[in-house]
Amino acid sequence: MSTVDNTPRWLAVAALAKIKNGAYSNLQLNQLINEHRMDRRDINLLTNMVYGVIQHRLTLEFWLKPFVRHPHQLDPWVRELLLSALYQWQYLDKIPQRAVFNETIEIAKVKGHPGIRRFVTGVLHQMDRSGLPAFDTIEDPDERLSVTYSMPVWLIQELRQQLGATKMEAIIASLNQPAKQSLRVNTALSTVSDVTTALTNDGLTVEPSKISSLGLVVTDGQAINTEAMRYGMFTVQDESAQLVVPALNVQPGDQVLDACAAPGGKTTQIAAELDADAGGEVVALDIHANKVRLIGQNAARMHVADRVAATELDARKVQTQFDDESFDRILVDAPCSGLGLMRRKPEIRYEKQLQDSLNLQKIQLAILAAVAPTLKKGGIMTYSTCTILQQENQDVIAKFLADHPEFELQTTPTEQDLKADRTDKTLSIYPDDYLSDGFFIACLRKK
Repeated sequence: MSTVDNTPRWLAVAALAKIKNGAYSNLQLNQLINEHRMDRRDINLLTNMVYGVIQHRLTLEFWLKPFVRHPHQLDPWVRELLLSALYQWQYLDKIPQRAVFNETIEIAKVKGHPGIRRFVTGVLHQMDRSGLPAFDTIEDPDERLSVTYSMPVWLIQELRQQLGATKMEAIIASLNQPAKQSLRVNTALSTVSDVTTALTNDGLTVEPSKISSLGLVVTDGQAINTEAMRYGMFTVQDESAQLVVPALNVQPGDQVLDACAAPGGKTTQIAAELDADAGGEVVALDIHANKVRLIGQNAARMHVADRVAATELDARKVQTQFDDESFDRILVDAPCSGLGLMRRKPEIRYEKQLQDSLNLQKIQLAILAAVAPTLKKGGIMTYSTCTILQQENQDVIAKFLADHPEFELQTTPTEQDLKADRTDKTLSIYPDDYLSDGFFIACLRKK
């Protein structure tokens, strides 16, 4: 068996070919890491290569195009092999070009036939001799931005229209930076101090979040493999996502509805604020039975199962099972385009179109309208998304309030007083603000 069969580069090419055919990057990576014994350095290189090639795909394809007449007619693994070689050569400073080229050619030799090896060798040497094309050869300014930052033209144009050219470019530039490894401490079981100590003792480097009082950011090491994680002292959750539940102002005895709950990250955060002995409970809905089971598993791991009622139900049909004014608090963490997660799920940028946001807006409004009657008078309903387009955010809230005068918009609070000088009552966190996920949070009070 060749020595390249299980190297990070070989595995990255295999993963990228599957992802290009519709597989999810995070699931592919988790599967490969579980199936192959790799040390931390190899895991880091594999992860870096897979996410890096996806993030920079439009840039890499632009560089490859002059050297391959019909790149989309190549076998998927050959195309991904060349793109991954380009990524390493241009973006990974610590790996010598010679090492990148040699192993790329060796993979072509072992995985393909002699003709593929000669083809790959010829392309790499021609790139080296001729140099890569420059971005300034692209005449159209939006296409140039698209290739430079590997972002679809429609999204560049939409963000410019909504936020201005300067903010748009800051956002798209930030989205190719690595995602932080952020954690939320489970206050039902532990404290920020105790989790910090536990992880530090395990050799990790940890610092407090500047966004969330319950958040920690791991700057070195893998928190997911620790005993503290297995015991439920914390969960993996982006810093921006941690802001949603505090905006609900949950009280210990509250009845809470989490209308779109899977996989249960925010459900368990709500549950940590509740007291089962005082009657506190969160009803966590999802439309799929397997995801309802996942909510239950997460609640058990986080030691809050006594406060969580995971229920299979479409949130748009909530009134078939719950009476009017059943809940003190409602969270609608709505299905959305996920464009705020592009740093963490880079393939999203190539899969979505503006029409997707407009289609989702109808679903988002339908969920809000369906759950609204089940909120008690004086209760709070928080609406959140992990997208950065106003079609799914500000426009949804404006349309809902126009149809529901019994609700009023309140200023979204944050414990860290984020964006204190903003004029909007809603809270928009963009990916360049704190290098966290993009998020939108609105708080609606029932009069």
